Amino acid sequence: MAKTTSKKVVDSEHSLSAVDQGSRQGFWAVIVVMLGFTFFSPSMTAGGNLGIGLNMTNFFVAMILGNAFLGAYTGVLAHIGQSTGLTLDLLARYSFGIKGSYLPSALISFTQIGWFGVGVAMFALPVGILLKINTTILIIITGVLMTATAYYGIKALAVLGSIAVPLIAALGMYSVNYGINEVNGFENVFAETPSAPITIAVALSIVIGSFISGGTSTPNFTRFSKTSKIAIWATVIAFFIGNSIMFVFGAVGGAVTGNADIFDILISQGLMLPAILVLGLNIWTTNNNALYTAGLGLANITKIQSKPMVLVGGAIGTGAALWLYNNFVAYLSLLGGMIPPVGIVVMIHYFMNKKQYTDENFKHVDVNVGAIIAVISGALAGIFVKWGVPPVNSLVVAALVYSIYEVKNNKSNREESTVC
Repeated sequence: MAKTTSKKVVDSEHSLSAVDQGSRQGFWAVIVVMLGFTFFSPSMTAGGNLGIGLNMTNFFVAMILGNAFLGAYTGVLAHIGQSTGLTLDLLARYSFGIKGSYLPSALISFTQIGWFGVGVAMFALPVGILLKINTTILIIITGVLMTATAYYGIKALAVLGSIAVPLIAALGMYSVNYGINEVNGFENVFAETPSAPITIAVALSIVIGSFISGGTSTPNFTRFSKTSKIAIWATVIAFFIGNSIMFVFGAVGGAVTGNADIFDILISQGLMLPAILVLGLNIWTTNNNALYTAGLGLANITKIQSKPMVLVGGAIGTGAALWLYNNFVAYLSLLGGMIPPVGIVVMIHYFMNKKQYTDENFKHVDVNVGAIIAVISGALAGIFVKWGVPPVNSLVVAALVYSIYEVKNNKSNREESTVC
C-alpha cells in the first residue's frame, strides 16, 4: 500500500504567528521597505500644495513638526512590532479581543484595498492618455504586476524598494535642481506672501494626515527586524527624513510652477519618460505595502494565510480601480481617519500590559469594548472637532478614553483576583 504524505504549507509571511528569529532581517532590508512605503506621489502633491500656500519659513516649520510627529508615532509602533514579532492585526487581538480585532482588520483591509485601486488608476489614467494606450488594458497590467510583487511578500518588497528608492531620489533631486535654477536660487522658490495662503494648522493636518493612516501598519514590516534599534531607526528615517524629502520635491515644483501635481510638474520640465518611471515606481512600492497590509488583515479575519488574501485584494482593487478613483477617494479619506486611533490603542495596551505578550498561556477575550469605544470616539473627534489638527485630535481623544477604560479594567481584575 502506497504511503501518503501531507506537505505542510509554510507561512513565510508569518501572517498568523510571530516572526521567528531565523526570519529576522538587517537594517538595509528594513529601510528600503519603509522608504519604498513613504516615497509616495500623493506626499509630493501634498508638498506641492504646501509650497503654493506657505512661505519658506512656514513650510519648513510645518514639514519638520508634522514629520517629527509621524516619526515618533510610527517609531513606537515599530518597536512594538519588532519586540513581539506580530502584525498589527495580531497585536489587535490583545487590545481589541479575538473577535474585536476583526473591526480594525476589516477597516484597514478595506481602506488599503481601496487605496491600492486608486493607486493603480492614478498611474494608468495619465500614462494611458500620454502614451495613447487603452486605459482598461493598462489598469489590468498594472494591477497584475503590483499584485504579483505583493504576493511574494516582504522579500519582494525589499528587492523592489532597493531598485525604486534610489531612482525616485535621483529624479526628485534633478527636478528640484531644475526648479531652483528656473527662479535663480532657492531663496526665490517660495513666495513671501502666497496668493492663496494656508494656516500652519492646516499645513500640519496635511503633513500628518498624509501618512498617519498608512503609518499605523508599521508593525507589519518592522516585525522582521533583527533588533528594536533597526526597527526604530529605519522607521524614523523613512517617516521623518523620507517623507520630508517627498514634501520638498513636491513643494519646490509646486511653488515654482503653481501646480501641485508632481506628474504635471515633471512633464512641464520636459521629463516625460522619467515622469512615467517615477510615478510608476512611486505608486508601485506604496501599493505593494498597502496590499500586503490588506492581506494580513484579511488573514486575521478568515484564518487563511495572507498570500491568497493578497490575490483576492489585488483582484478587487484592480477590478474596481476606475470606480474607486472616480467615486470613493473622499470616503477612503474618511475611513482612513478612523485608523490612527487603532494605533494608539495598540500602543497603550502594550505598555500597560506587557506581560500578556510574553505569556504563552494568556487567554484573549472575545471583545474589548473599551478599545472599540476609544476608536469610535477618536474617529468622531477627528471628524467633528475643527480646532487644532484633526489627526492629533483623534489620537488624543482615543488615548484618553482607552487609558481611562484600561486603568479601571485592570483595577477590577486585580480586585477579583484578590477576592479569589
